[in-house]
Amino acid sequence: MRRGRTADAGVEVVVVGSGGTYGRAVVATVTTILVAITSVPATPTGPAEAVGPAPGRGTYDVTTAQGPSRAYGITTAQGPSRAYGASTAQGPSRAYGATTPQSPSRTYPVSVELASLTPAVIRQGGELRISGRVTNTSGRRLGPAHIGVRIGASGAIDTRGGLSTVARRTPLTRADGPEVAGRTARLAALPTGAERGFRLTVPVPDLELDDAGAYALTVNVVREGGVDAGTVLGLTRTHLSAYPDATRLEPLRTTVLWPVLDAPRMEALTLRTQDSVLPVFRDDELTAAFGPGGRLRRLVEMGKGQPVTWVLDPDLIVQARAMAAGYRVARTPGDSDPQEATEGEGGEAAADWLAALRAAVRGREVIALPYADPDLASLARGGGAPLAGLLRRASRTGRSVVDRALGVHARTGVGWPAGGELDDGIARYAKELGLDMVLASGAGVASEGELVSEGATDDGAVSLEGGTTALRYDAAIAAQLFASHPAAGAAGEPARLVLRQRLLAETLTAARELPYARRELVMVPPRRMPLAVARVLLTVVAEGRKAGWLEPAGFAAALRKPTAGRLRGFDGYPLARHASELPPARLAAVVRDRRRMRALAKVLSDARATAASVRAALARSVATAWRADPSGAASYQQGVSRYLTASIASVRLVPKSMVVVAGGSATIPVTVDNGLQQDLTGVELRVLSSRPERLNARDRAMPVRASRAVSRTVRIRVKAYANGPVRLTAQLYTTADGLPWGAPMTFTADVRSVPSGAVIFVLGGTALIVLAAAVRPRRARHARRR
Repeated sequence: MRRGRTADAGVEVVVVGSGGTYGRAVVATVTTILVAITSVPATPTGPAEAVGPAPGRGTYDVTTAQGPSRAYGITTAQGPSRAYGASTAQGPSRAYGATTPQSPSRTYPVSVELASLTPAVIRQGGELRISGRVTNTSGRRLGPAHIGVRIGASGAIDTRGGLSTVARRTPLTRADGPEVAGRTARLAALPTGAERGFRLTVPVPDLELDDAGAYALTVNVVREGGVDAGTVLGLTRTHLSAYPDATRLEPLRTTVLWPVLDAPRMEALTLRTQDSVLPVFRDDELTAAFGPGGRLRRLVEMGKGQPVTWVLDPDLIVQARAMAAGYRVARTPGDSDPQEATEGEGGEAAADWLAALRAAVRGREVIALPYADPDLASLARGGGAPLAGLLRRASRTGRSVVDRALGVHARTGVGWPAGGELDDGIARYAKELGLDMVLASGAGVASEGELVSEGATDDGAVSLEGGTTALRYDAAIAAQLFASHPAAGAAGEPARLVLRQRLLAETLTAARELPYARRELVMVPPRRMPLAVARVLLTVVAEGRKAGWLEPAGFAAALRKPTAGRLRGFDGYPLARHASELPPARLAAVVRDRRRMRALAKVLSDARATAASVRAALARSVATAWRADPSGAASYQQGVSRYLTASIASVRLVPKSMVVVAGGSATIPVTVDNGLQQDLTGVELRVLSSRPERLNARDRAMPVRASRAVSRTVRIRVKAYANGPVRLTAQLYTTADGLPWGAPMTFTADVRSVPSGAVIFVLGGTALIVLAAAVRPRRARHARRR
């Protein structure tokens, strides 16, 4: 029985049929051979050329046309079928071997998008319900058509590479199989630009699914009536996973990481008041992220109670605590004047987020990444050795912050290179930072006793030379997660559906690779995981667990009994990822800023707080998060440099040009300006004379102490011996190591009214100097005569 309803607003069709049986009625071997031979698009040779039937699967009612209907063509549908390739994104997805759809040779006039497909996993009997929408993207009205479904002619897909092949396929071919007979829905004529929804229900037995596995599912729109009857107007593909109740595969022990990370927001800049030191943030975007409905808030709410391992950046916890205690927001990012910063508004949201996170991670596994999640690859390749000590110290502080703030005992010593790429240089640098465990893409690390061929699923811990343990995660799944950016709400339904079905197919096919072997599966999403991706990931784990091919496992369990392994030997990672590295010049600037921070700390009365603020900012300057925001990375590092430059320049000598020294003894005033927000204690003033025989400073060095934001006049005692001008040079020095601070200041001392005795003393001294100069040559000549 078939019910149909057609309206201007859309088409809604429900197809209900009786039975059928599981299993194909023909010889599967013959079918497979014929499919392999004929799995290319049919080439049109006349007005309409029908594609012949596949043995045992009914008739292919697919035709191609030339002439008037040639504009319709037969190739990939726009919309979800393009997104299904899920690998057009640059960066991480490319390195994981994500598939890129082939360019279509022709264009379909109808776009087909799937909005829902239930059940997500076919178990036993029942019905498959599909809904979606079709849109006429051509410039002409399209006549009546029907919507049908096809199951791949070769049956269950045996390899994970085969899943990518389905995603890359564009035109309809014999490999897509025939339409399920009698299970089509009529579609009324579509005016130009018209969009209509559809619903289709197909009894599961009619799909003729052989056994457990992932199948290619094609939903197509085919023209009805006229000379062009049978022409494909549009299609989309996805994967359909089947797992009958009697299936007994050994489940994959699945570890799912749940990163709660964001880009750095807090500056080195602070605003000191009488009672507190308020941090300054470059913007106030964390207020929305921490608030109700915000990304970071929703990630915490979604992950609570789920079988996931939390991955946290201690710096995010530090920033949330700072916001909760009170903070300021810079007028513009990188501004060096704290007085112009405005009051932040996210204190309450940050406090609520911390409370929610504390409740969510209670009793769960928590990984505390190195402070600010440094870019290990950029540092290893760009000369980050001088920063290793800074990053080690910051990470030790970070762990204590996470433990105290959340009431947990977080695991540390875990590094996460961008994209999971690992080579000898990155492994060595990670070790230098005290990281003995590294998350690595399975595409780059191999174990000595791999159970399946390279490229298939073989996750788990691997011991490398040098004492580093690499926890391999699934490259193909990571590729899909990194490349997918589905929108929220109804607009993102097609992309979310495609991602869900692909991940279910990936995990099920991985389990079928070695159906009775006990193996690991590690799933790693993007660092800044979109909420839509997070929702799909949890759904996939829940569906696979309910069906029986996935078994959640903790992070510690994945690290047990690592096998001996090696790097696969590729030279670094792809060029596309090299382009996103932090440039060596910027790393060199961070190293210089670290030296300047050390110098600044020597002159401050409260050096600890300032040094801690700047050290944290320097660690943030090399965060992995900046790979996605090169301009933000440059702006942040330059902001730290401007802050240090302004701070150092705030302690200076006030220029002067002339002083008058009356008499043989006097004091010369020199003014030191302290523009810092705290007291100045660690400097001394020295004044040197260009003519010490005429005027000399009696005080070799005078300590300088000045309260915050005030000027202090230091008086240097001098002794004059003769009238006239003498050039003096004043210079500040740090008392800790005697190094010069800032620029010297030169001025003239005009000596007047020196007593006659002093003048005679000076003249006598000058005469003695001249006499000594004359005697030395005479003695030298006398010695030569001897």
